Amino acid sequence: MRITRSEIWRATRTPDGPASERIRPLADAIEVEAWGPGADWAMEHVAHLIGLDDDWSDLRPSNVLLRTLLIQHPGLRLTRTSAVMEALMPAILEQKVTGTEAWRAWRAIVRRHSEPAPGPGDVRLPPDPATLAALPYYAFHPLGVERRRAETLKRATARAAELEALAAGPLETAYARLLAITGVGPWTAAEVAVRAFGDPDAVSVGDFHLPNLVSWTLAREPRGDDARMLELLEPYRGHRARVVRLLEASGVRAPRYGPRLSPRSIAGI
Repeated sequence: MRITRSEIWRATRTPDGPASERIRPLADAIEVEAWGPGADWAMEHVAHLIGLDDDWSDLRPSNVLLRTLLIQHPGLRLTRTSAVMEALMPAILEQKVTGTEAWRAWRAIVRRHSEPAPGPGDVRLPPDPATLAALPYYAFHPLGVERRRAETLKRATARAAELEALAAGPLETAYARLLAITGVGPWTAAEVAVRAFGDPDAVSVGDFHLPNLVSWTLAREPRGDDARMLELLEPYRGHRARVVRLLEASGVRAPRYGPRLSPRSIAGI
């Protein structure tokens, strides 16, 4: 994706082939254009992509901060891309590393193993899962990905067709199939579910920062664990992903103690 103040360019692989789309917010509408073999599919699904059918009307929190955030962010929505692998591949790279390390590795993989998207947007497609599945694990090492994440990525991409089909089925089945992949745990499954399926109740259990954010914003407790996070989010079951999204959009951060984890690079090791 490329995001500017006036538009968003997105490249994607649809069931009908690659596509790129340009999304521009206007005063009272959203303008969308698409290019490539998958352009029609992208246009048919753009309402889900921009969260047009994501209904927040039943979210009526008693918490003062959440009520205030709802007023401050009236257009906030969860999206549904229906693109499982495009959510799963980068989510695997985000496991147990800093965001900077994950983004750097994903960028390197896209540049090495992908191609330009159709259309005038100058964006690159996500890599074809079949291409990554065929690579030996050590081919990922120069790109900043150690063997554990590389092998998880290879296992997932080898099952791409099966996993993509999950977007059309029930959430319970999707979670079960994702968790059946060795190396994919609750955190990764939730990250995929909220992006690809638009699951409004997804909670990324196992996240490094999220328990502290929830504990601080909802209970003024500077530190929390997964159990405490789930306890505080329980009154909002059915909307927990929406509540987390509101808290992330608030700009509030839990107090920090001690040095931050520094990004590393394994490419030269």
